[in-house]
Amino acid sequence: MVALTESLPRRPAGPADGVRRQVDYWLTVYRRTWRGSVVSSFVTPLFYVVAMGVLLGGFVQGDPARLEGATSYLDFVVPGLLASHAMQIAVGEVTYPVMGMIKWQRVYHSMLASPLGVPDLVAGNLAFVLFRLATTCGIFMLVLVPFGVYATWWGAVAAFGAQVLVGMCFAGLVYGVTARMTSEEGFGIIYRVGVFPLFLFSGAFFPVSNLGPVLEWVARVTPLWHGVNLSRMFTLDVVDWRLAAVNVAYLSILTAVGWRWSVTGLAGRLVS
Repeated sequence: MVALTESLPRRPAGPADGVRRQVDYWLTVYRRTWRGSVVSSFVTPLFYVVAMGVLLGGFVQGDPARLEGATSYLDFVVPGLLASHAMQIAVGEVTYPVMGMIKWQRVYHSMLASPLGVPDLVAGNLAFVLFRLATTCGIFMLVLVPFGVYATWWGAVAAFGAQVLVGMCFAGLVYGVTARMTSEEGFGIIYRVGVFPLFLFSGAFFPVSNLGPVLEWVARVTPLWHGVNLSRMFTLDVVDWRLAAVNVAYLSILTAVGWRWSVTGLAGRLVS
């Protein structure tokens, strides 16, 4: 009996151990799919920067009083685009791919037949999203260095952290929604009602004060506005540390809620 027990695979000691056991799988996934993400991850956002920041920005007066401290529209729009891009990358990784692992390829079912548990599956998937956010946002920020949009090097590093944080916030929340969905038809609602309006009206392209008092506060309670605000303050080196602390706390709390929401949703879908 002792020999048989010792020969059985041990359950992961925690989320970190569970992630380690899935590294080979997620590396295989990335090696097979990275080419398909090059355009959406790097080329399209760069076109946005050139079109909105350089070309259109040439017609916008660079007034720091109206552009939240930015001396040009390019400086204003780049931090917002980076944070919005992090949101879109995260949402893209936890909608159709997660639905596929639950419903179509049923990869999660095979993983559950191993010593892995539901929290390990969620941790592994979100760790891959974290990797995608770090590499995509990091490379994108390096590409933008010649544009001269970073006031300080430490501000660029802090803005990178803000972008990853807002991306993980959306990853956990949307993962939990996907885990509870039985059909992919709901993804259209997520993008049309959630992602696109947030992209346009959360301060990426213009100050939310232009929306009027009521809609301004609606925008300020969205996670993306907090990410955009953090990214912009650090990039421009005009940091209100009290507001930055609020932004970080807000996004961190939602990230923790998203983690719990994801685990309970996937457990309810696969286990019960």
